[in-house]
Amino acid sequence: MQSDPEESRLAEMAPVEPQEAQPEPVRGMPFGWFWPMAIGAAVALVLRLFFSSAPGKPYSAMLASFVYFVPAVCGAVTVYMAERIERRSWGYYIWAPWVATSLFVGGTLLVFIEGLICAIVIVPLFATMGSVGGLAMGIVCRVTNWPKQAVYSFAMLPLVLGAIEPQLPNPDQFSSTSRTLFIAAPAERVWHELNAASDIRPAEVGDAWAYRIGVPMPVSGVTVDTPEGRVRQVQWQKNVHFEEVITEWQPNRLLKWRFRFSPDSFPAGALDDHVMIGGQYFDLRDATYTLTPRDGGTELRVAVSWRLSTSFNWYADRVMHLLLNDASENILRFYKARSEAATAAAAG
Repeated sequence: MQSDPEESRLAEMAPVEPQEAQPEPVRGMPFGWFWPMAIGAAVALVLRLFFSSAPGKPYSAMLASFVYFVPAVCGAVTVYMAERIERRSWGYYIWAPWVATSLFVGGTLLVFIEGLICAIVIVPLFATMGSVGGLAMGIVCRVTNWPKQAVYSFAMLPLVLGAIEPQLPNPDQFSSTSRTLFIAAPAERVWHELNAASDIRPAEVGDAWAYRIGVPMPVSGVTVDTPEGRVRQVQWQKNVHFEEVITEWQPNRLLKWRFRFSPDSFPAGALDDHVMIGGQYFDLRDATYTLTPRDGGTELRVAVSWRLSTSFNWYADRVMHLLLNDASENILRFYKARSEAATAAAAG
């Protein structure tokens, strides 16, 4: 069937509608994937500058309102900025805050408001809280229409809590650890090394993780007689010095002391203020060395106890167990090496 010629002519005369122009692709900023994390880190760094008060005061960096909520804000801001560009995956809500909190911690080191010791031990907790904040903001962005109000609320939370929290006392938690090592030397030799450890070289003790992250290494620990009794005088690097007051003394069998720190034990810069030994948040209490004769040598056991007084003791105590377990094993190896070397030299 042929079409009507009149209809064909009319169709040819009809105006041709122009095709809709396709929009040019929008080019993002260079390293656009990085900027949400950088902004999240920058906001957290500003909050860290705000939380710079002395221990026990409002807006101290040891408050739970800082330790828990500032990295959560870092993660929330990161996800909020990323969602403004495009929808992100659930996995992004978790891993992007890890990067942002790492940038945040690195920034505190660069501007010298945080020490290496604190920075290293707090990163796992910060990363976890950053992911919590990121996931919370991701949910807000997916199911509500008020992500901007939510991110403002996240940012205000640590500021409000930071003013209130110092009125609440921190709980004390007391913990201890012990380690044992066999030494191929008589108890008399080991006992001597315990009370006359001098000229300690970094190579003898430097493998301990505590020293790797910035704790000054020991230089000497020598027992002396004083009017108040026997005292072990200890020297560390960076002019750190303190005393170990001996409370139990059974030659070749048992040595126990309590730690005693003075206001000048730790010169400025020797340790991070937040981990000052004998301070408000952390204290070494006592140490006990037990010597047990065995065939061919001596079994040496060390037990160390400490106090924590923070609002996140559950985390700080795990860190202390990790570091002091490692340090205890390290010091036992030191006494083993010195005692066995001295025994071999005497036999030769």
